[in-house]
Amino acid sequence: MKNIRHYFILTFAVAMTVMMYGQSSVDTMVAEWERAKAYTMEYLEAMPADKYNLKPTPEIRSFAEQMLHIADANYGLMASATGVESPIALGTSEKSEDKSKESTIKQVTASYDFVIENLKSMTPDDMAETITLFGKIETTKGVAIQKTFEHQTHHRGQTTVYLRLAGVTPPAEKLF
Repeated sequence: MKNIRHYFILTFAVAMTVMMYGQSSVDTMVAEWERAKAYTMEYLEAMPADKYNLKPTPEIRSFAEQMLHIADANYGLMASATGVESPIALGTSEKSEDKSKESTIKQVTASYDFVIENLKSMTPDDMAETITLFGKIETTKGVAIQKTFEHQTHHRGQTTVYLRLAGVTPPAEKLF
């Protein structure tokens, strides 16, 4: 009974959001992803090419690996959220042999383009559709896409330290 009540409340909340915001909420998400892409590109451009392998400590990802992790998650999480097949296998970007500045920028850019193009084809009804992620998490497509956005923001933010360690001033915050 508790799960049914939870499902009803979630469905009602999503329906109210769609009624209140409609297509403008999809358009807003597209604009936010375009802003996030531009901001991430500023980070990628700011890091000198010879510092893409920089690791603050030996145990963690390099700058390139952090950015390529964003690319993998953009593909994988967006594919899971929308049901659209990812053009790359999970983990392919981060495990790629070529982690040069040029290659990393190309791969990360393509991942943002994948998200944005798939978002543009969505409707408010699509966003409200219930899905199951990772075989156990029941949510809506809209919430899953918001979590994907949160993930890329988290990892881009981590790379601020990498830029500072490389002697680079990070790009100014892009809230709007």
